[in-house]
Amino acid sequence: MARTPAPGTRERILGVASRLFYDHGVRAVGMNRIITEAGTGKNLLYQHFPAKSDLVAAYLERARERRAESARRVLEAAGDDPGEQLVALIAEVAATVRRPGFRGCAFRNYLAEFPEDDALDGDEAPAGVAHAQLAETRAAIAERVGRLGVEDPDRLVEQLWLLVDGLYLQAAYRDRLDDRLDPAADAAVDLARRLVGA
Repeated sequence: MARTPAPGTRERILGVASRLFYDHGVRAVGMNRIITEAGTGKNLLYQHFPAKSDLVAAYLERARERRAESARRVLEAAGDDPGEQLVALIAEVAATVRRPGFRGCAFRNYLAEFPEDDALDGDEAPAGVAHAQLAETRAAIAERVGRLGVEDPDRLVEQLWLLVDGLYLQAAYRDRLDDRLDPAADAAVDLARRLVGA
């Protein structure tokens, strides 16, 4: 007879897997390590996540929900002005990359680790989740740029997206003790402010 999972088992497994995937990369973390660190049996893990890809997709979906909530909070605080909202979005990324233990964007990390993974496997697949998050974030920038009424909105979207990508990239490879990261993050926010005229 199969055991009934204890309440919170799925969340415990997902929490352990999320930490390990983020800290070490998806490819480097095997299911046995997750089973050991979560303190659960193999059957119980596979009852919740039938394949590693299901667990990876859940990890990315959890990261997506956290990013969406963080963006929602800063946009709400920025008010209705699209220029201020754009600056707030860049400032939020700058604050995120300064956090201790930050190892880059989970979505960009996944796509860099699995460049052959195809988002056509479906929105529920890991690549689908990662691509959808990046597309939604870019669309949020484009929507606000559209409300600014600038002469070349596509160019401004590209410039702001380069700031976002640059912040994530620098934070992924720079040493946490590298004191140049703070001025770089501040410079990105200042540049965003100049670009949108806020």
